[in-house]
Order: sequence, then C-alpha cells, then structure tokens
Amino acid sequence: MSRSLRRIALIVAVATALSKVAGLVRQQVIAAAFGVGAAYDAYNYAYVLPGFLLILLGGINGPFHSAMVSVLARRPREEGAHVLAAINTIVGAGLIGVTLVLLVAADPLITLVGPGLDAERHAIAVLELRWMAPMALFAGLIGLGFGALNAADVFWLPSVSPLLSSVAVIGGLGLLWWQLGPALALPQQAVLGGIVLAASTTLGALFQWLIQLPALAKQGLNKFQLVWDWKHSGVQEVLQVMGPATFSSGMLQINVFTDLFFASGILGAAAGLGYANLLVQTPLGLISNALLVPLLPVFARLTAPSDRPALIDRIRQGLMLSSASMLPLGALFVALAGPIVALVYERGAFDHQAAVIVTSLLMAYGFGMPVYLGRDVLVRVFYALGDGTTPFRLSVAGIGLNVIFDWTLVGGPTPWGQQLPALNFGAPGLVLATVGVNAITCLALLLALQSRLGGLPLRVWAKDSLLLLGAAAVAGGAAWVLASFVVWPQGLVGLGLQLGLSGAMGLAIYGWMATAAGVPEAQQLANQLISQLKRRLPTLL
Repeated sequence: MSRSLRRIALIVAVATALSKVAGLVRQQVIAAAFGVGAAYDAYNYAYVLPGFLLILLGGINGPFHSAMVSVLARRPREEGAHVLAAINTIVGAGLIGVTLVLLVAADPLITLVGPGLDAERHAIAVLELRWMAPMALFAGLIGLGFGALNAADVFWLPSVSPLLSSVAVIGGLGLLWWQLGPALALPQQAVLGGIVLAASTTLGALFQWLIQLPALAKQGLNKFQLVWDWKHSGVQEVLQVMGPATFSSGMLQINVFTDLFFASGILGAAAGLGYANLLVQTPLGLISNALLVPLLPVFARLTAPSDRPALIDRIRQGLMLSSASMLPLGALFVALAGPIVALVYERGAFDHQAAVIVTSLLMAYGFGMPVYLGRDVLVRVFYALGDGTTPFRLSVAGIGLNVIFDWTLVGGPTPWGQQLPALNFGAPGLVLATVGVNAITCLALLLALQSRLGGLPLRVWAKDSLLLLGAAAVAGGAAWVLASFVVWPQGLVGLGLQLGLSGAMGLAIYGWMATAAGVPEAQQLANQLISQLKRRLPTLL
C-alpha cells in the first residue's frame, strides 16, 4: 500500500505541478497586463460566485469530488456509471437554475459582494459576472466526473486539467495584447480587458469538462443520458455525503465573500489578495493534491471498527506530512515575501506600489499555511466516515468568527454608507482573520475526531508538531538574514540568486533540525531523499 500511495502521490504531484506552473504564468500575464487596475480588481469581485462554485464543486478534493470517491471506490464499475449519470442529472438541473440567477441578478450580487466599489469597477464587475455565469454548470459536472475517475484509479487527468483553464486565459489575453499592445493597460481599455479575461476564464472551464468525457468513456462510466433515480442506494449515499460537505465547504468560501466585503473600501486590496493567494496556492495546491488524493480512498476503506488503529496511523501520517511540508514553506514565505513578489510579478503594469501591497499579504498568508492543509486532512477523514455534518457546523461557526475578526482587524463599509471602526491592520488583517478561523476550526475538528474514534495520541502529535515549528522558525530566520544582509546583484538574476540560495539554506537547516529532533515522518522523508540521491548520483556523474 505504501508503494501504491507513493506512486499515486507522484502522479498527482507532477500533474498538479504542471497545472500550478501554468497558473503562475497566467497570473504573471494578468499582472503585466492590468497590475492592480480596474479590470482585474473588478474581476476578483465578479469571480467570487462562479469561482466559488468552480473551486467548491469542481475542485480536486472538493465536496463533489470527495463524495464520488468515497462512494464509488466501493462499488462495481457498471453501478458507478448509473450513479454518476443520476447525480449528473440532478446536479445539472439545479446548476442551470443557478446560472440563470447569476445572469439576471448580476448587478445586485456585485453590490452585495463589493458595496464599496466605485461606479467604474462595479460596472465592469457586472459584465464580467454575466460572462462567467455558465461556469456554475460546468463546475458541478467537472467535480462529479473527476471524482468518478479518481475512484477508478485515474489520477493524472483530473490533476492536470486546470492547466487548460490557465492556457485559455493566457491565450485570450495574448490575442488581446497582440491587438492592443501596451495600450491594454490604459484605463479606457478596462472594459474590453475585463470582458476578454472573463470570457477566457469561462472557456477554460468548458475545456476542463470536455477533456474528461473520453476518459469516462474509456473507464466504462460514460452513461451520457438523463437518469432521474433518487432512490438508488448509491445515489442516496452520494447525496448524504455531498449535501453537508457542500454546505460545509460553502461556508468556508463565504469567508471569501466576507473578506471582499471588508476589502471593497481598500483600493487595490482585492487584486492584491488574488495575486498573493495564487503564490500561496501554487505549493499548497501541489502538496495538498499529492497528499489528499491518494489518502482519501484509504480513509474510506479503513472505516470499520477493526481497522481503527490503521486509520489513526493514516490520520497521523496525513497531519504530520502536512505540517512537515507547510511549516517550512510558510516560514520562507514570511521571510522572503518581498523578493518573491518582485521576481514573480514586478514588471509591466505591476509597479513597486503594487508589490508593497502584495508583499504584506503574502507574509500574512505564510502564517496560515500549516493550519489550512491540516484542516483539509481532518475534514476528509470525516467525509470518509460518512459525516459531513460536523465540518458543516464548524464552518457555520467559522463564518461568525471571521466577521468578528475582520471587523476587529480591518473595519469596512456598511450597506448604509458608514465605516466600521477597527484596529487598522489594513488588507493583511483580512488574511490574519482567516488564519485565526482556520486554526480554531482545526483544533475543534481534532477534538471532535478524538471523541469519535475513542481517543487520539494528541500530546505526542502536538510535541512533534512543536518540534517542526521550532525548526521552521529557525530556518525562516536564517533565510531572512541571508536575503537581507548580503548585497545581491540587481535584476532578475540577482533576485533568483537571492531566493534560491536563501531558500535552499533555510530548507537545509529545517531538514537537519527536523530529522535531529526525531520526528518519524521527517526521518522517513530524509531517508527516502538520501536513498534516491545515492541511487541517482552515479548515473548523473
């Protein structure tokens, strides 16, 4: 099983890495074309609802995907085809209605999400939302199809498919740049740029759905017809997991709405959040997919009481691997945020002022990376146990906490035009509020899981996590010292050297300290790395 998990993790990691690199290039193209101007700032508000649905319903490890994997992994292929067709029919009918709502009610929805937007950004956002409304339908079909493929042990295609979305956006903006050149960044081109950006985003979602159809046919899951079957046991089981899981994940995405509501009074904050979030999601999504995609079917197959010790071991494995990977990356994002933003984005319309905004946000995101992935591991355990209600309840509570934290740290506009008082943390306060909610939710999930499974060795897990945290803090501090006090060459080459050498030294220090601390997962990873190097070094030489 360990070899199988490593093989699946490698497939998912490579595919996800390609998608993340394409996503990073896409964001660089957007940054060079629009900076933090009106077209992209408005796009972040227009994308909230369709993007929320694409991430929520169509995303790898999302509720639709997780529900299909949890149910179909234990059923014959022919029965899986029937269940997929029935769920597609039910979900598709509902999402067509959602698409129509987005088209008709675009104007009041943008007002709801961004009450502080000026007239220009509001008008552009309304147009962009109408262009992206069909993504609601595609999102559900994408998530269900890719969940069925993962249940059939097809992992490459679902993980690499987001690359198509990035390619569509890059292609659309590339054609527009070919026509307009640098004039694309001018304010008078904001409407045209916004429409092309939104239309190419929708086209990318369409491509993600179309590419899965041949793979479904190859796996015998191609029952492409309307099937109204609410009573089938498999359909009922999917709905029982998918319903609460969708609401639970939806509650988390409502926190994004809340953040944008409070950000609407801060010029450029929404665009900055988009740029910083992409930098964090690149490694986070890669590690998350490589970790969670192979573990979810394992969790689902270890739910019997007799398998309880093995399940607890796998939970420990997921949590410690997430901590071991996210803690050093978060520390490096905090320590090296300025050079990272300058290297990736600072060109074209993305000037030094924009870099300052994104740098502060990236540092705030770095603090929250470990709890973000740890929470996702725990949520998947509850899904595998057939319990979507507990994560849902905690997500509802998290919304209230996020509003309180945003209000306290940032403040913002009210629908009646008043300004809420706050501690004036600015845009980074929005990220720190989310980090606080994730940390509290993660702790609550752990305690609930301990009660459900009849006890977990939480003290041992906490001790090992604190050892990893200490190693990450030392590594981040060392990387910051090297990056800040050495005179580096100017330009992209200098930035590359600054980041490469500082980051490498930080990771080396972290690896040595984590291994010396005796954390089993860190030692296993180190041994595997050393074994791979010994095996490949003679070939390279």
